[in-house]
Amino acid sequence: MKLLLYLFTLVVLVAPAATTAEKPILCRGNYHSEADAIKQLARMAATHKNLGQWKQRATAVRRQILTGAKLDPLPERTPLNAIIKKKRTYKGYTVECAAFEARPGFFVYGSLYRPLGHEGKRPGILCPHGHARKTSEHGGGRLRPDQQHRCATLARMGAVVFSYDMVGFGDSEHVGWNHSHSQALTLQTWSSVRAVDFLESLPEVNKKLIGVTGCSGGGTQTFLLTAIDERVAVSVPVVMVSAHFFGGCHCESGMPIHKTTKLETNNAEIAALAAPRPLKLISVGGDWTKNTPKVEYPYAQSIYKYFNALDKVENSHFPKEKHGYEYIKRQAMYPFMAKHLKLDTTGVLDKRSGDYDETGNTIETTQIMRNFHSATEMPAHALKPGSIVQFR
Repeated sequence: MKLLLYLFTLVVLVAPAATTAEKPILCRGNYHSEADAIKQLARMAATHKNLGQWKQRATAVRRQILTGAKLDPLPERTPLNAIIKKKRTYKGYTVECAAFEARPGFFVYGSLYRPLGHEGKRPGILCPHGHARKTSEHGGGRLRPDQQHRCATLARMGAVVFSYDMVGFGDSEHVGWNHSHSQALTLQTWSSVRAVDFLESLPEVNKKLIGVTGCSGGGTQTFLLTAIDERVAVSVPVVMVSAHFFGGCHCESGMPIHKTTKLETNNAEIAALAAPRPLKLISVGGDWTKNTPKVEYPYAQSIYKYFNALDKVENSHFPKEKHGYEYIKRQAMYPFMAKHLKLDTTGVLDKRSGDYDETGNTIETTQIMRNFHSATEMPAHALKPGSIVQFR
């Protein structure tokens, strides 16, 4: 009897500890040193020696991303209720204001670029932006001239391009949302998935040719989306893939997507989940991607080697450049997208210089690019800015 009482007491004492949720392990910013990052890559590489083992590893990493972002299982694909309006026509392309509901009442705002003079189904490209804020000369995020240039140029090459706001940027900020929202990582990751849905809903888009490219925080969105959504056919993350830097914003590293007591990963491995789909890493000497040619790129190559697809992974490194998606980096992205998405470079590529011409682009003002000029123009069922968005 005493033994039974002892065992009952032990179960009562132990049971609460077994059900207590683990404290999230967050890998933020320079979570570990460059040397420790190399050791971590070696530990991760030791978990697989062939394609079958890598696929098992990739499944586990992908599941951890979704679980950490509170997207496992994936939410229901609710109606997009897209709003497309204010068409403007320029040389070789058009631009429209476009918004859709990623979740009921939660809108994603953006600019939809479409090519002129191209017949048949067209590739679709997503262009998430980074954390660069507005200046006295231009708006931030998708309103920036460099963002507009890459979208317009890709459209002139025959792609349907969607450039969309992060939470608390652009129109999202304008109608009252703040980037410090506690669900920022969840919202932005799910918004990117629904952005693919939006592109696929357009009758002229070829669902088998979907690309994504973004810089900095937009680079994080690029490789996260590519990792969890196999509909992405081509991925070009810019100045963001690093084994030692995990993103400085809570929308990149504020949830336990990188590390738990059961599994550790980093952004170099997450980017490699693109394999065997075409992947181009663009890196510079002036930020945390300075080691890419010697660290992150070789790791990606080791994964692509399993698929006999080394010809589908590339790195363009600019040792004297700093953080950003300036002209020289866009010039490195265009031919990769053109090759793998079968874009038409006629009238854009200068065959003598090898440059892709951006002078035909029209840079729009913030006011023209607004989807809604005030919250009063929003649909009546739109969520109040700052609301907690329901996913179940």
